[in-house]
Amino acid sequence: MGELQVEVEAAEVGLDSGRLGRLDRHFRRYVDDGRLPGWLILVSRGGRVAHLSTYGQRDREQSLPVEVDTLWRLASMTKPITSVAAMMLYEEGAFELKDPVERWIPAFADMRVYRSGFGAKVESRPAVEPIRVWHLLTHTAGLSYGFHYAHPVDALYRAAGFEWGTPPDLDLAGCCAAWAGLPLLFEPGTEFNYSVATDVLGRLVEVVSGQTLEEFFQTRIFDSLGMTDTAFWAPEGSAAERLAATYAANPAGAHLPAIAIDGSFFLRRPPMWSGGGGLVGTARDYHRFALMMRGGGDLEGVRLLSPRTVAYMTRNQLPGGADLEQFGRPLFAETTFDGVGFGLGVSVVTDPAAGKVLCGPGEYGWGGAYSTAFWVAPEEDLTVLFFTQLLPSSTHPIRSQLKQLVYQSIVA
Repeated sequence: MGELQVEVEAAEVGLDSGRLGRLDRHFRRYVDDGRLPGWLILVSRGGRVAHLSTYGQRDREQSLPVEVDTLWRLASMTKPITSVAAMMLYEEGAFELKDPVERWIPAFADMRVYRSGFGAKVESRPAVEPIRVWHLLTHTAGLSYGFHYAHPVDALYRAAGFEWGTPPDLDLAGCCAAWAGLPLLFEPGTEFNYSVATDVLGRLVEVVSGQTLEEFFQTRIFDSLGMTDTAFWAPEGSAAERLAATYAANPAGAHLPAIAIDGSFFLRRPPMWSGGGGLVGTARDYHRFALMMRGGGDLEGVRLLSPRTVAYMTRNQLPGGADLEQFGRPLFAETTFDGVGFGLGVSVVTDPAAGKVLCGPGEYGWGGAYSTAFWVAPEEDLTVLFFTQLLPSSTHPIRSQLKQLVYQSIVA
């Protein structure tokens, strides 16, 4: 479990090193013209790192380069980790996927569904269907995010202090109580809407396990997998020095240089443990998590989940085999999701041709709001990570371009 480094020649695992060079050259342009401050790209095949590259700066203003041990804000790449935590408890018989969430979080009893109106004049009706555990894992609970700006309920989240953060006086239990007091967008199970559902799932982990989410992550996942640099904040000292600065798309135009924004809230202990987006970590650590998933729940003899559970998590769970374009409300993303379904905590490619992006069937993964991304492609035995720190992730087509440039490098 040493430093992250290349472990095998690209040709040995069926990758063309010259073609991999196209990947780096393409994304260097993003840095050279200022659209990204810097990045790290990792490609592994057969569980071994075949390509690892960095370019640009983790902190442009202080002229600090991206390094292999740079700490990144994972944002929604926290969600698959929370989903694994929940499924570890599921494997212990702690709950069933159809169980109503109100059994452990009573605030979610007697939910109401939006009918009409705006602000103080919103009208709602009693929900017929309770929010169940599988609704949280699949973002079909009817919950939302304040940053969506797509529905009157989103405005209620913002008014309650939930947009890109949470009220400083609320812990995870308090946030769940606040969300439960807002109307649902729709009847649970009838649509997909990206939301705070995974944060609620994190609270479920706490109640069921008797540990805080931070404690569960540390003792059950991070220590087990040797994820030594992943946490809910980067405390003073070495970790804080390695944390990348944050940037936002230039309001004058996405192709203009990104602007620095304040990301210092990740330097102190947060008021709530956000299973939906609160972790910071290194590429090495997240690669170990991804390799555990690739290994069917096992990494180097340490097993977190059974192969059957991982296979179940990484199959499309949307009703009728629908994709996210058919079943979901518009996602906060730079690409469409034709041919992409959703499993338990991860997206799943169901039809590679539908999205018009080179990829493979069964590929699963997710990304974060700071333009980070990961995916595992079982058919090609491929694991890919991309890290940068640009908000929002919908600014540039990074993820689709990353896929076409990685897949074109596979020659055997």
